[in-house]
Amino acid sequence: MRIILASASPRRSQLLSEAGVDFEVIPSEAEERADKALPPQAYTESLARFKAEDVYAKTGGVVLGADTVVVLDGKVLGKPTSEGDARATLRALSGRRHEVITGFCVIYGTSCKKIITDHVVSGVVFNELSDSVIEEYVASGLPMDKAGSYGVQDGYPLVKEVQGSLTNVIGLPVDQVLKVLKEIENGR
Repeated sequence: MRIILASASPRRSQLLSEAGVDFEVIPSEAEERADKALPPQAYTESLARFKAEDVYAKTGGVVLGADTVVVLDGKVLGKPTSEGDARATLRALSGRRHEVITGFCVIYGTSCKKIITDHVVSGVVFNELSDSVIEEYVASGLPMDKAGSYGVQDGYPLVKEVQGSLTNVIGLPVDQVLKVLKEIENGR
């Protein structure tokens, strides 16, 4: 089964590789569009489907799209637009619980296109972050390409606890995605 990851995220590629999935990367080049008025779960699924549809139209096969957001107090926190934005986001998350939601979409089928979308929600509790930890982390450049301005895998003392799927917080709920791919392979 030819699987195409419609994402340039090195974290998603690493997670799929570690899970033993044979895939190729063909990132969506379309400008992301989704209705920001949608609830966060539907918003992530919509973006994941948009990416998957774009790549499926060009390639066929089995295409996996995904999108991850951080939600604090009902507000979606995307990737930071500047170092100042990253600092502000990290200060807002400090000592608090938030949710990480990854929506994913798998599109497959040649004679009859089939679409499966779903999402996974994980809770994350942050440590109280000192200004020096925030400054060091932002200066590292690591927060700049990540939703919520952080990566749980980055090796900084940011996260106190993950409630639910760790791989979801990293960017792809591997167990759920593997379940869908296995069902497709078995002729679902």
